[in-house]
Amino acid sequence: MGMKDQFQDKAKDLADKAKERMDQGKDQARDRGQQREEDVQRHGQGAREPMDREMDQDYDA
Repeated sequence: MGMKDQFQDKAKDLADKAKERMDQGKDQARDRGQQREEDVQRHGQGAREPMDREMDQDYDA
C-alpha cells in the first residue's frame, strides 16, 4: 500500500467519523425537540415559556 492509499484511507475514515457525529447530533436534537413537545403536552403552554426565555438568554450572550 502506497502513501497515497494511506492518506486516502485516513481521509475516508475521518469523513465517516464526521458524518457519524453529525448524525448523532441530529438525533440528539430531534430527541430534545420531542421531549420538549411531550413536556408542553403534559404541562400546557406554560412549560414552553421558561424554555423559550432560556433559549433567548443563550443567544443573547
